[in-house]
Amino acid sequence: MDIDYRLAFELAPIGLVLSRQRIIQDCNRHLCEMFGTTREALVGQSFQVLYPSADEFERIGARIAPIMNRQGSYADDRIMKRVDGRCKGEVFWCHVTGRALDPAEPHGAGIWTFEDLSSHRPVKAELTGREREVAAHLLAGLTSKEIGKALAISHRTVEIYRARLMRKYKASTTADLVHKLTAG
Repeated sequence: MDIDYRLAFELAPIGLVLSRQRIIQDCNRHLCEMFGTTREALVGQSFQVLYPSADEFERIGARIAPIMNRQGSYADDRIMKRVDGRCKGEVFWCHVTGRALDPAEPHGAGIWTFEDLSSHRPVKAELTGREREVAAHLLAGLTSKEIGKALAISHRTVEIYRARLMRKYKASTTADLVHKLTAG
């Protein structure tokens, strides 16, 4: 039996994107539904349209490159933004995984998956871009020093952002903060 790979791509139960130089070359129906838009509106666009801010798009892109060079793939949980429709501008937690077709060219041709985590991890507090990045690393279990290294900032700066997150989420400990971030 022949497999229709185009149909499998289109009907996959996870958002799929084919990209080149961080430009969306193709995407499937599930991704369009997740971001509240159409394939026609996304193809040819920069991934930046899916990010809450241009700054986050740039910082995450810079962080991805060396990891893709070493491992050939990259994965994280991050906050993304709905593009159109009734939920335009709404932010949500998303698990993103990508693989470069050529690991030596991390932003060259690649395939990316997007999984909407909002059903079990809603975003309830207004967070800055840096707070979203620190929160994502806290959820991954990193220490302040590890987060600082990953974000190229001092661990003391990370602690300031963690303290802000704890105030916003009314958390008494880092473990409580992680629990509240997970629960929304």
